[in-house]
Amino acid sequence: MDICFLYGTETGSSEMLCEDIEAEIGAGITSQIQSLADVTPDDLNSETFYFFVTSTYGSGDLPVTAQPFAEALEQKKPDLSHVQFAIFGLGDMVFEDTFAHGSMLLMDKLLACGARMVGERGIHDASGHDMPEDLAVPWAHEVLSKLNAAAAA
Repeated sequence: MDICFLYGTETGSSEMLCEDIEAEIGAGITSQIQSLADVTPDDLNSETFYFFVTSTYGSGDLPVTAQPFAEALEQKKPDLSHVQFAIFGLGDMVFEDTFAHGSMLLMDKLLACGARMVGERGIHDASGHDMPEDLAVPWAHEVLSKLNAAAAA
């Protein structure tokens, strides 16, 4: 199975988290990591499973690197029914009203285009005591278990 990690970031945290997840689940899996700034919805295919990792910036917005991708989803409304994905959001509960909204916005746009989400949206709170990878790695393993179970059924 091919896996592609797509990240949206302002400070590099999402990219680093993708690297951490890839290092933990990478054995026997072909994977790559790309910025959302470097892909379009048309690049998504049915042979690849997508892990989206994005932070929240400003007033609950997606980071600048993810905005063109999200805008393309919104404007073109491509048929993504062939795409399977999971999404993990980085946020800070200090900003309770917009906590992890970037990942929620992207998730909603992907679902509106027919993409199929595996598992629950993962979330990390920068105000908490856990490191992002301490939550994201087990979350990614759970997503892959669900994906594998569905493929075996």
